[in-house]
Amino acid sequence: MTTSPSPTYSMAMPGKRFPRISLGILLVLPALTAITLLYALPLLRSLVTAFRDNDGGWTTDHLVRAFSLYGRDVLFSIGVVSAALVLIAVISIAIAGYLVLGTTPWAVRFLRWLYRWPLFIPFVVSGQIARSFLSTNGMMNGVLIETGLMMSESAQSFLDWRGLVLTFAWKQIPFVTLLLAGAMAAIDRSHIEAARNMGASRLRCLFGIILPQAAPTLWVGLILSLVAMLSVLSVPMMLIAGNPTMMTSMMAHRITYYGDYGVANALGLFSYALTAVTAWIYLRLTLRREVAS
Repeated sequence: MTTSPSPTYSMAMPGKRFPRISLGILLVLPALTAITLLYALPLLRSLVTAFRDNDGGWTTDHLVRAFSLYGRDVLFSIGVVSAALVLIAVISIAIAGYLVLGTTPWAVRFLRWLYRWPLFIPFVVSGQIARSFLSTNGMMNGVLIETGLMMSESAQSFLDWRGLVLTFAWKQIPFVTLLLAGAMAAIDRSHIEAARNMGASRLRCLFGIILPQAAPTLWVGLILSLVAMLSVLSVPMMLIAGNPTMMTSMMAHRITYYGDYGVANALGLFSYALTAVTAWIYLRLTLRREVAS
């Protein structure tokens, strides 16, 4: 008589799966910790300090004093970054549009190779380059004088708001162009080819078909450029010696010479407000675009 082998049952207890949400938190925990310690907590502390007096009470005196002392610098900063953003947008659209619609292969390759170089240059080096290039006896005036395009008596220094605008634009144009060119290249080419077959010029294709679809990416690049320009300290300190100047220089001056963190943080609030307004406009335009589509 044969006996069939009895089935064996595993006595191992079913293992508990590690919760997926806990694994996700562990993966992002280093990044969240860095953001919290390096950005969120300093931001919160600066906001609180801007409304606290020396006795620990709540006050708005720092805001009033900051605007009364440095109101011109606030308006100067807004004007400089606005002019730089306009210049960045115009040149970035032109470069990205030619990279997408250009018909001369060697020119497209040369431009693609050339425009990215400022991406690898820090702001402090950009400021030093601008000092050497835009001063009265700098390279720009020297080239113009040597070529006979300008008399030596007419040479003037551009180490003022014009130098700031040009330096900020030169540094940020490659970044915005890189984003915008990628967004333009991702657009369906059939739309462009259909418009070209109907007789539309490249300029009309750029502003009528490509740019409206790539506009959100352009806005993102301009907002990030705005944040970068408002946070740079080296360039305004190297290019402008007097007043008015950028808010960052006045914040550093207030802390270095007076130890007045309240007024310095109140100046920082104007930078936060300007960035927040720009981001709000972008979000409104994006939501309106999504609703319309």
